Amino acid sequence: MEIPQKVEARSDYEAAAATLGVGDAVGVPRSHWFVAIVKNNTEKSVAEKLADEGVSFYLPTQEELRIWRNGRRKKIEREVIPATIFIHCTEPERREIVKLPYINRFMTNKAGSNPNRVGSPLAIIPDSQIQTLRFMLGNADGEVTVSAVYSRGDRVRVIRGGLRGLEGEIIESNGKSELMVRIDIFGCARVTINPADVTKI
Repeated sequence: MEIPQKVEARSDYEAAAATLGVGDAVGVPRSHWFVAIVKNNTEKSVAEKLADEGVSFYLPTQEELRIWRNGRRKKIEREVIPATIFIHCTEPERREIVKLPYINRFMTNKAGSNPNRVGSPLAIIPDSQIQTLRFMLGNADGEVTVSAVYSRGDRVRVIRGGLRGLEGEIIESNGKSELMVRIDIFGCARVTINPADVTKI
């Protein structure tokens, strides 16, 4: 699926307003990355159905080698965020997509404000964070995980290897160094990295 190359950073208020169709150029709704929740273990089948519908989406996966007890080996695509698919659409389109039988709901941002409406605003993930997650999953040598906990550490930039140029925060976890990149709502994506491959910003 084609993904826009750049979307300007917006405040929580602007993001909430965008879901209401406020601030769109000459009345044309803007597309955003919404978070669709589906049933566990249906992510790939839902992705196929969305593709058939012509919906722009991103299902975060990472290729890994699975080894069974009998010694059988096979490369598989692992879903990084279970029961979740990112959908790129306008608010009017989202209202139609949520009616599809295989979409349970769209995630809301419980920490956000929702001017003039009851309840929390819909969660919107910035395009830059989707691009960063895709880059990590496509280039990391180790397993990328998404954690709900976001610890703050030194801000660093990767200077060598497949993730060169990526910026994030470095932490120590179980005796190893990990690079963390913020993914709004979910927390952060993290991958093991050699401290020699990063430099402090």
